[in-house]
Amino acid sequence: MLPMITVCILAKNSASTIEKTLASVQTFAEVVLLDNGSCDDTVAIARQYPNVRVISHPFIGFGPLRNVAASHALNDWILALDTDEELSDALIQEIASLPLNAACAYSISRHNFYNGRHIKGCGWYPDRVIRLYHRKTAHYSDSQVHESVKGYNINITPLASPIFHVPFRSTAEFLAKMEHYSTLYALQHKHKKKSSPAKAVLHSVFSFIRSYFFQKGFLLGAEGFIVSLYSSNTVFYKYIKLWETNKTA
Repeated sequence: MLPMITVCILAKNSASTIEKTLASVQTFAEVVLLDNGSCDDTVAIARQYPNVRVISHPFIGFGPLRNVAASHALNDWILALDTDEELSDALIQEIASLPLNAACAYSISRHNFYNGRHIKGCGWYPDRVIRLYHRKTAHYSDSQVHESVKGYNINITPLASPIFHVPFRSTAEFLAKMEHYSTLYALQHKHKKKSSPAKAVLHSVFSFIRSYFFQKGFLLGAEGFIVSLYSSNTVFYKYIKLWETNKTA
């Protein structure tokens, strides 16, 4: 068991994926699962794992929620994870061998999959995220979405082994994630950033061109096209929602 690190996971209605996530962190002595209103079997599944402690909290944005989860940890070292991710065996071994240094935060390569295919393009590769940090020297930003770890004069140290990530498994998940993230973007940037229907269209078109052509999505067949379309649609709706939100008093 890894006693010095607490794995912190955010969850909501993740019954279809959470077993793989929790199975991949069984070597950690403590896992804090912060659930924000699941109405499926997420919590019941999590409670089957003896190293998991479930805490309920209303949704307040991804960044703030990650900090709430970290505040419940018994350890100062935090490994942040999502319920559509799992640790590779190689990463677990690499973390176990680390001489942990509180002046460092550790970035991890994330391998993103769609339809069983590792997407090496479309802006999904390379994808490196800071996930292992000491909570006395670093914390998550307060962003509603696309949160990131912020530190106090810390060094970012890359790890060699990956996290496996499956952002969506079906069209329904594709649409649900697009709806949720675009709404959070609009709320986060309300009256702070300008938008318009024309800006929504232009940004959306450019997003598709960048993903499909510049970032080589066209080399990835149907999966590359769908991922590029997902990115483009998300951009369109986040700018349209921001335009609508800015019009409200």
